Amino acid sequence: MQISPNAFAWLMLLAWPLVALLLYRRLTPDRALIWTVLGGYLLLPPLAALDLPVVPDLDKASIPNLAALVMVLFVLRDRLALLPQSSVGKVLIALFILSPFATVLTNTDPVPRVGDDLQGMRIYDSIAAVANQAIALLPFFLARRYLATPVAMRALLVALMAAGLAYSLPMLVEMRLSPQMNVWVYGYFQHDFFQTIRFGGYRPVVFLPHGLWVAFLALMAVLAALVLFRASPPERRPRLLAAALYLMAVLILCKSAGPLVYALGLAPLLLLAPRRLQVLAAAVLAVLVVSYPLLRGAHLVPLDAILGLADHLDANRAYSLRFRIGNEEQLLARAAERPLFGWGGYGRNLLYDPFTGAGLSIADGAWIITLGIYGWLGYIALFGLLALPLLALGREAFSARAAFSPYVSAVALILAANMVDMLPNATLIPFTWLMAGALLGHAEALAVARRAAAEAERRRRMHPGPQRTVL
Repeated sequence: MQISPNAFAWLMLLAWPLVALLLYRRLTPDRALIWTVLGGYLLLPPLAALDLPVVPDLDKASIPNLAALVMVLFVLRDRLALLPQSSVGKVLIALFILSPFATVLTNTDPVPRVGDDLQGMRIYDSIAAVANQAIALLPFFLARRYLATPVAMRALLVALMAAGLAYSLPMLVEMRLSPQMNVWVYGYFQHDFFQTIRFGGYRPVVFLPHGLWVAFLALMAVLAALVLFRASPPERRPRLLAAALYLMAVLILCKSAGPLVYALGLAPLLLLAPRRLQVLAAAVLAVLVVSYPLLRGAHLVPLDAILGLADHLDANRAYSLRFRIGNEEQLLARAAERPLFGWGGYGRNLLYDPFTGAGLSIADGAWIITLGIYGWLGYIALFGLLALPLLALGREAFSARAAFSPYVSAVALILAANMVDMLPNATLIPFTWLMAGALLGHAEALAVARRAAAEAERRRRMHPGPQRTVL
């Protein structure tokens, strides 16, 4: 798809580091990091990228990440510990950043296709991919340092709710007039307009890649408002309840079934369940997502039952789901041909008509995209890193000493919902890494406190104090 951003789009990309500088000089480090990443994701032009020599493309994902890193190093003058405490986390990070080298080295051959062959991978591709992977992880590293406390995670939830409320205004305009914000502001439309038409109306897109991304933003805002409602003192609850109900109405108007189902499933957990149960539920969801390709390959996912339910609810949506599942089965078979390191880029992981060369498949879910491009190593690295903080928190949930903040358990559930949504959609965004890094930092702090308490208890038992004699 050809896009033609106007001058203002390029100006916004170039000016965002200055916005980050202003944020870091006016706000605390945790809030500055949140708004640098979240604000860039919501406001900068999608798809547009500054194509500079040698360095990777600079776009709405990479520019805020790099700007936040520069602010930490040169404004805060802080040292940044990149590697997590666990050896598993270190291995996953190394795999995530370095596995593209192996992908390139095993995919130098062209892929035959009628009309024109798909080119082989080049060493330059590996350099660019490694740089992109490292830049993508910057919010993870920064959040582990600055967002690991319950106070910082409350700020994260407040930012989500505030962003949802502010973004709802252009969303409502687009629901009424059709998605035109990106055209009006940046001079182009970023996706297929036909996909915005749903149930006799429009799904908003605003400045995000697709309406599904907007709906997931609305979901995160709803969940944030609900947990703030539950955790706030009585005098603040009426306004927070009104905000949650309003955001829920906006989510319904987004006309996306997936985020609405997540909201109906997670809202009772956030409002009624103990925090320990919320953390364990998030860990279970993470395990299911990580093992999803294995379950699909072993035919343990009840696809027939899911399709039957979809047929009962909406025939059109059921047809779309059936096409998606069939498409994924074909892409799974394609990925199995190069299982370890994948097929690499340039569409080499997709299927093509043997007579015309036309594309036969569409990769929608982040799981099948990652599996096809980077193979099992890339898949384990990506989803393992996202699941690691949830599993680490789940382990702490079995400790009698662990006390979870409502904000921590809520962020864990939102991250788990994001991982689940990465099965049908490619909704891996910088904010996903921000949540994962914050939760990993908090889980590490809980583990350190647990080990210190256990060591103190061991020493007390080995060297009991003098016994007092009662006369």
